[in-house]
Amino acid sequence: MAWSVEVDLRVFLVEDVHRMRGLLGDMLASIGGFTIVAATSTEAEANLWLDEHPGGWDVAIVDLVLEQGAGMHVIRRCKADPQGGRIVVFSSYATPGVRQHCLDLGADAVFDKGQTAEFIAWFGDLTARENSGP
Repeated sequence: MAWSVEVDLRVFLVEDVHRMRGLLGDMLASIGGFTIVAATSTEAEANLWLDEHPGGWDVAIVDLVLEQGAGMHVIRRCKADPQGGRIVVFSSYATPGVRQHCLDLGADAVFDKGQTAEFIAWFGDLTARENSGP
């Protein structure tokens, strides 16, 4: 008999607003199936963490406007990790043009922070896909 084991997806969070990091953590906890493995607030911190933890994440949540630097560069860096996971942008600046640019850089999904319901649904769908087995 084969046993199915659900494993939490490892989340790398790139968000400069401390309160938003807390809210995202609460949201992921309420959905279940996610563990935040790192949270950074600048492009340099994000790139350093990615350099030190190749393949150490399953989902990256990236804000575009950071305390220092830009999320666009973090998307590019995440995409360069051959063992990396999915990249989702959650930003107040997700205009249609910005959204397309993020997708062109390799983001899997882009949500404006006003699209919270859609963002939560994307994560719910992600856990269902990941835990459905082969």
